[in-house]
Amino acid sequence: MSNAIKDLAAGTAGGIAQVLVGQPFDIVKVRMQTSAKGTYSGMLHCAGGILKNEGPLAFYKGTLTPLLGIGVCVSIQFGVLEYAKRIFTAQNLARGEGGEEGKMLSVRQLVIAGAAAGLANGVVSGPVEHIRIRLQTQSNTNPIYKGPFNAMKKIASEHGIAGLFKGQGVTFLREATGYGVYFLAYEKLVQREMTQKGIRRDQINPMNSVLYGATAGYALWAVIYPIDMIKSRMQTDGFTPSTGQKYASARDCVRKVWRTEGIGAFTRGLGPTLIRSPFANGATFLGFEMASRLLYS
Repeated sequence: MSNAIKDLAAGTAGGIAQVLVGQPFDIVKVRMQTSAKGTYSGMLHCAGGILKNEGPLAFYKGTLTPLLGIGVCVSIQFGVLEYAKRIFTAQNLARGEGGEEGKMLSVRQLVIAGAAAGLANGVVSGPVEHIRIRLQTQSNTNPIYKGPFNAMKKIASEHGIAGLFKGQGVTFLREATGYGVYFLAYEKLVQREMTQKGIRRDQINPMNSVLYGATAGYALWAVIYPIDMIKSRMQTDGFTPSTGQKYASARDCVRKVWRTEGIGAFTRGLGPTLIRSPFANGATFLGFEMASRLLYS
C-alpha cells in the first residue's frame, strides 16, 4: 500500500469520527447563522426548539451527506497535507534544514501545506456543505428535498452544476485561510512535544493528539468564523430573484448583513461552534493518528 493511500485511508477515519461527534452541534450553528435576527435567544433555545419540534433525530438531519462527503473531504485534506509535507521534507534534507530527517517544517511550509490541503478539500466540501445546509434549514413539515441525492438532483436540474457550487468562492477563501492556520497549530504542537521529549510522532500520547486537535480547532474558528457565516448565508440564499435571492455576491452579503443586522451577526452561532470544536477536531486528529499508526506499523 502506497503512502498516499495510507494517508487517504487515515484521513477518512478522522473524517468519520469528526462527523459523528460534531453533527448535532453543527445543525444548531447553521440554524443560528441563517435565521433572522431574534429568532433564537441563544444556543440552548435553538437546540431546545429543534428537540421539541423535530425530535432528537433532527440533530442528525442531513448526516448522510457529510458522513460520505466529509469522510472524503478530510481524506483529501490529510492526503494533500502529508504529500506536501513529504515534498518540503525532501527540500529540507537537500538544504540541511529541518532537523536530522528534515521533518521539522517551518511556519511558512506548514501554512502552504495547510492552505493547499484546504483548497483541494474545498472542491468537495463546497457542494457537500451546500447540500447539508439546505437539508438542515428546510421545513420539517413541508420539506423541499427528500434527502441529499434528491437535493442534488433537483438543484442540478433546475440551476445546473453551478447551482451545486453556490458560494464556492467564499468556500475556497475559508478553506485556504482556515486550514493554513489549523494544520500549522497542530503540527507545531506535535513538533514541540517531539523536540522536548526526544520521541517519535507515533510515541505521542493519544490524549495529547486530542488536546492538540482541540487547540487547532479553536485556531481555525478564530480565523474563519465570519467567513463561514457568509458562506452559510450564500448557501441558503435563493438561486434567482424569483426564488428569493437576497445577495448578488459574497461582498454584497457582507454589506447587507452589516447594514441590517450589525457586527453581531458575524458571530451568531459561535457558541455551539466553540463547544463542538474541541470534540470534533480532537476526534479528527485522534482518528487520523491512530489509523496512521496502524497503517504504517
